[in-house]
Amino acid sequence: MIPYGRQYIDEEDIRSVIEILRSDFITQGPKVEEFERALAEYCGATYAVAFNSGTSALYCAYRALGIKEGDSFITTPITFTATVSMGVMLGAKPIFCDVEEDTGNMDVNLLEELITQNTKLVVPVHYAGHPVNMQKLWEIAQRHNLWVVEDACHALGSSYKGYKTGSCKYSHITVFSFHPVKHITTGEGGAALTNDRDLYEKLLQCRNHGIRRGEDWEYSVEFPSFNFRITDIQCALGLSQLKKLSTFVERRRKVAEFYKSRLSNNPHLDLPVEKPYAFHSYHLFPIRLRDEKRRREVFRRLRQSGIFVQVHYIPVYWHPFLNYPKGLCPVAERFYSKEVSLPIYPSIKDEELYYVVEKLEEILSD
Repeated sequence: MIPYGRQYIDEEDIRSVIEILRSDFITQGPKVEEFERALAEYCGATYAVAFNSGTSALYCAYRALGIKEGDSFITTPITFTATVSMGVMLGAKPIFCDVEEDTGNMDVNLLEELITQNTKLVVPVHYAGHPVNMQKLWEIAQRHNLWVVEDACHALGSSYKGYKTGSCKYSHITVFSFHPVKHITTGEGGAALTNDRDLYEKLLQCRNHGIRRGEDWEYSVEFPSFNFRITDIQCALGLSQLKKLSTFVERRRKVAEFYKSRLSNNPHLDLPVEKPYAFHSYHLFPIRLRDEKRRREVFRRLRQSGIFVQVHYIPVYWHPFLNYPKGLCPVAERFYSKEVSLPIYPSIKDEELYYVVEKLEEILSD
């Protein structure tokens, strides 16, 4: 089977984990801060806080900004549910901005008309690894005194106008995920980066039960929270993976170039783009079928051929926990109806890529 995504683990990664298992600290030790410093340095941010998942990082980012019941936040429907559900968990109401047809990203031109007196936050999602037009979004947010959290769970290694995603050049907090299908993995894990000291301290508290440390044994719980801590075992793996990130992104981009070279003239498909302001890190390679009625057939036949394609994503507001009316974001719904994600990951073999393309072309030609 060829999956749509998977981790790459080498002997260096394995040795780094074994070293921690033989050490004094397997959690709450020095590797966590070491990983956080390395990640912040790579992205060009001042602070990083590592979490046990990207979902936890999103929750604590929203909480650090004071998002609460009665507030609303604007985001995209083409995302994993965590982007939205973590705000809903805090009592806030999601407002959905439609997307660009070619990138699947939030259409920033539609953002301002969605802002109300209750809007406190905008959450752009860098879908598939292609950055949103952040400078324009930031200018709108600044005019309306809104917080900005970048959901960059797809986009480690990408850049916007020369600034690495995670630098928080045009946001208050940026969130990453380290799930095995992402650019680097810690097994499960995530992080929130910021340049603001106060937000950094709130993120640390939210990760660890709301605790603020005092002198000696003393501590106080300033607000109730959860145990969102990541282990030293995971961070040792993350540090080892981070050393290979540039190579991983380079390989993903070569895979994307291969798909484009072979499929760009196919009359049945539209392919991902890379806008002039963006350096795409290709977490996903989302193709769109021009005949959406064939999507399920193509999906099933590829899987029957051992190619485990996926679909990203069902519009979030269709899910029962929200159940907003269909038709709310027509471009997003059209994007979803056509999208299929092809396999893309650093260890995919060239012969597997040829097989994917040949099978896809064969199915489309029927």
